[in-house]
Amino acid sequence: MTAGLRPGPIGTERLSLVPLAVEHAREMAVVLGDPALHAFIGGAPSTEADLRVRYARMVGGSPDPGVAWCNWVLRLGAEGEERAGRAGGAGRAEGVEAVGRAGGVERVRDGERVRDAGGVLVGTVQATVTAAAPGSGPGRGGVAEIAWVVGTPWQGRGFASEAARGLVRWLEVRGVGTVIAHIHPDHHASAAVARACGLTPTTVWHDGEVRWERRVGW
Repeated sequence: MTAGLRPGPIGTERLSLVPLAVEHAREMAVVLGDPALHAFIGGAPSTEADLRVRYARMVGGSPDPGVAWCNWVLRLGAEGEERAGRAGGAGRAEGVEAVGRAGGVERVRDGERVRDAGGVLVGTVQATVTAAAPGSGPGRGGVAEIAWVVGTPWQGRGFASEAARGLVRWLEVRGVGTVIAHIHPDHHASAAVARACGLTPTTVWHDGEVRWERRVGW
């Protein structure tokens, strides 16, 4: 069921997870522009041009038919933006413009698609899904490695946890049997996100990061 998986819209309480498009590069270059976001992963913020090239490759899909690249941007709805403002959070980063109602996106809640007025982008989530090995048995579907990032102005509001939980539910409905994430041992905020969507740390390390895991139906 995981073979050929393509991202679709996902709705959560405050967010719309919108399948990534090359056109998101302009806004995301601002959202992800804080060098502090690279403290644990290395590198530096990407320019809009760099993101356009990267997003085009990601949207094009994996060259391996047994692997699916699923990527979303996180769009904060008007209601969620208002709540963040009341809670003392930033409404939007400097240079980021809200999308008007004409640019609304599809929202999915309880299996139903509805139109949602547009809002600012606040981050991304992604899943690299590998098909299950032949003969792996029922309930042992594909493996999805997930990751997330939320722009600095919107951190501390639970958006990463909310988005990750929605992503994990979406993956499990589509037959994914194992969800994993690799997290730096000092990245406590990211560990909290993993824990919020049901992942637990393992004894496995990869490139200086701890493997967190959640299995379904085992």
